[in-house]
Amino acid sequence: MRRLKCRLEYDGTQYAGYQVQPNGNTVQAELEKALSAMHKGDKVKITASGRTDSGVHARGQVIHFDTPFQIPEDNWKRALNAMIPTDIHIAEVEEADPDFHARYDTTGKEYRYFVWNHQEPDLFRRHFYLHEKRHLDVEAISKACSLIEGEHDFTTFCSSRTDIKGSKVRTIHQAAIEADGPELVFIFKGSGFLYNMVRILVGTLLEIGRGERQPEEILKMIEARNREAAGKTAPPHGLFLWKVNY
Repeated sequence: MRRLKCRLEYDGTQYAGYQVQPNGNTVQAELEKALSAMHKGDKVKITASGRTDSGVHARGQVIHFDTPFQIPEDNWKRALNAMIPTDIHIAEVEEADPDFHARYDTTGKEYRYFVWNHQEPDLFRRHFYLHEKRHLDVEAISKACSLIEGEHDFTTFCSSRTDIKGSKVRTIHQAAIEADGPELVFIFKGSGFLYNMVRILVGTLLEIGRGERQPEEILKMIEARNREAAGKTAPPHGLFLWKVNY
């Protein structure tokens, strides 16, 4: 038996999230269906670095699974990509240590959120960018981002529907916004993230960009440890799981 580690990309538009669930098709279900076919009907369980919600995309999701087959890594990549839908792509396959764990061995993650800040929509970005018509003050957003960095209890920026029982303290190594004309990219790198944390942060930062809140209010929100203190949750389609570190 050998353990394989894969990096995969997916367009989450048509999926009810990454993780298998009864109310819709998922990325995990498509991958496990392909692996089962390769293993002559035997179920193959895959483990991911974490789950993504319905409509969320990934460029750097990482999974692992065990197999008795001694197929070369390049052949695994070619075979799987031939069997899965075209909106999922296996980017890399490599053999991992027998005790490697895609979820528990992570040392940090990077998420990116894309916004198209223009009066007119861009039709060809609609599945991957949030369209914001109103002018956004990038300087104010950048100032607020700097206050997010560091170790904090991020209870305020966690969905009330979370099933996390332990500490909500996380370390954000980088929170930033980059602007290229109307294209805005929010970048978050951290030790870990809570349920809906990035989307709530983005929703709050957009309110700051529109002048509805002041950058300094971020500190009061963190101190409040109350979801109601933060802004609205940004829609899922602008969010990408960009990279997972080990």
